[in-house]
Amino acid sequence: MKKILFFDIDGTLYDHDKKLPESAKKAVTAAREKGHLVAIATGRAPFMIGPVLEDLDIDTYICFNGQYVVHEGELIHGGVIEPEILARIKEKADRDRFPLIFMDDREMVATETGHPHVGDSLDSLKMPYPRASETFHMERPIHQALLFCTEKQEKSYAETFPEMKFVRWHRTSTDILPAGTSKAEGMQRILDREGLTMGDAVAFGDGLNDIEMLEAAGVGVAMGNAHEEAKKRADYIAGDVSDDGIARILDRLELI
Repeated sequence: MKKILFFDIDGTLYDHDKKLPESAKKAVTAAREKGHLVAIATGRAPFMIGPVLEDLDIDTYICFNGQYVVHEGELIHGGVIEPEILARIKEKADRDRFPLIFMDDREMVATETGHPHVGDSLDSLKMPYPRASETFHMERPIHQALLFCTEKQEKSYAETFPEMKFVRWHRTSTDILPAGTSKAEGMQRILDREGLTMGDAVAFGDGLNDIEMLEAAGVGVAMGNAHEEAKKRADYIAGDVSDDGIARILDRLELI
């Protein structure tokens, strides 16, 4: 039966060096040739995923953890954060001296230059330090923001902004999204377009932002290198991303 496969990027398709293993590329191609649909589900922005879309010939994807959904090249959902909420978050971050990054579909912009937490977090994604602006969040529709602080420091933001969702992806950075947003929500939008159900979905991930989709999908697969909380919610545990984890689990699940 035809399935739709939703792949996270970092730590799932991309190995620890942020490269797509040849074994994963071949396995994903083989799954498509067997009749399955293939989609991306990532916390990254659209402007950050061009290479993997091209390498795997994919035109259906979820970005910003569900805030931005494209089906067969057509934007079908573009959720934004309300400007008034962004302004209040920035006011608190400025008082606490924590930097922020605001992201639209074309670029990311920081609130200050040269902050080590920003540099350290983006280095882990192999991304350069962005330009800085104090007003970008007022000029463009913002799909997702990043707050740079420790997990302990983040707690006051979750308490102050209950209408928002904070999802940590790095020891110095957390994603900021509207509450209720998730990759699972984005999956449902694509499934509706395809006339499929969650039972037809197979999700692959490794991070805290993958938990909802691992639980929602008919089959949820956590990588061997996944966060322990993600592993707890998965139906299967694959091998490490750098040890042909994707290729081996696709074969084990008889998807190739």
